[in-house]
Amino acid sequence: MPELPEVEVARRALEENCVGKRIVKCTVNEDPKVIDGVSPSDLQSALIGKTIVAALRKGKNLWLRLDSPPFPTFQFGMAGAIYIKGIETAKYKRSAVNITDEEWPSKYSKVYAQLDDGLEFSFTDKRRFAKVRLVHDPEAVPPISELGPDALTEPMKVNEFANALSQKKTPIKALLLDQCFISGIGNWIADEVLYQARIHPMEKASDLSKENCETLLKCIKEVIEKAIAVGADSSQYPDGWIVRYRDQKPGKAFVEGRKIEFITAGGRTTAFVPELQSLSSSSKAASSKSRKSKYDADDEKEAQETSKSDKDKDSARGAKRKSKKPEDDDATQKKSSLKKPAIKELVVATKKKARK
Repeated sequence: MPELPEVEVARRALEENCVGKRIVKCTVNEDPKVIDGVSPSDLQSALIGKTIVAALRKGKNLWLRLDSPPFPTFQFGMAGAIYIKGIETAKYKRSAVNITDEEWPSKYSKVYAQLDDGLEFSFTDKRRFAKVRLVHDPEAVPPISELGPDALTEPMKVNEFANALSQKKTPIKALLLDQCFISGIGNWIADEVLYQARIHPMEKASDLSKENCETLLKCIKEVIEKAIAVGADSSQYPDGWIVRYRDQKPGKAFVEGRKIEFITAGGRTTAFVPELQSLSSSSKAASSKSRKSKYDADDEKEAQETSKSDKDKDSARGAKRKSKKPEDDDATQKKSSLKKPAIKELVVATKKKARK
């Protein structure tokens, strides 16, 4: 999904090409799943005639400040994207839609606007997980008001970062994905910065040394800035980045000759290199204890189920014996008595043959 670099590239494109221009035409798609809390007609009316004063971003959220409120906000979801006609914007494969002059705006367009100089832009979403809202103060209401410091524009100091992590027993990958802790980092960036910092994704945040924290902060800055510098085009990321290979099948994914393994961390599929990202003994012990507790519970449950099953079987056998008819018992005894002479005769015959 679009993360900080993709949204920042879109923001910069809007800032460079649209700020200072007036919206003269607007079309909003009838899609209540994406157009959230406002009718298409009200959103159109709020934008037409307004001048774009600034394009702003926090985390993965973008909004346009107009010459008067309310302002449109864009939460990109899984596949949200900004397209400006005739101008290159971020290339993100899940967001990509084929747009030609004949197809402009795309059938996936949710908000389309034309400016007073003829320039046109569109917010598209082919997966329909994005949200477009109209609010008077974007930074004062959720989701933007609930975000932690922006990973690019509001970086924590090393001491502040280390102190915050020392109080968290959460696995570091899950913590990096928590937008209330730090905003803008998503799945691929989290995997990348942890790989570059040589930190295991399941390492407890509180187990990281100050040196680890310093390295991790440096990697967050470098990865985000490099991604933005190449227009968030993943095909232009360095060959030594794990993100270039994380879409390959398990067992066939390698980075710089080292095997990539996949686990679930923070509820997301996570790529890491065991050879370089080892788990500390304390985090390993905590993980083992957690697994043991689960296995003990499973064993107890299995024992209870086995006991219940045995009781049910015994009960069934008892019921079967009670349901047997007297003639069945006579038949069984008769069958048994017939077998015994036959066995005795066989033994006698064998002994006679041996004497001969």
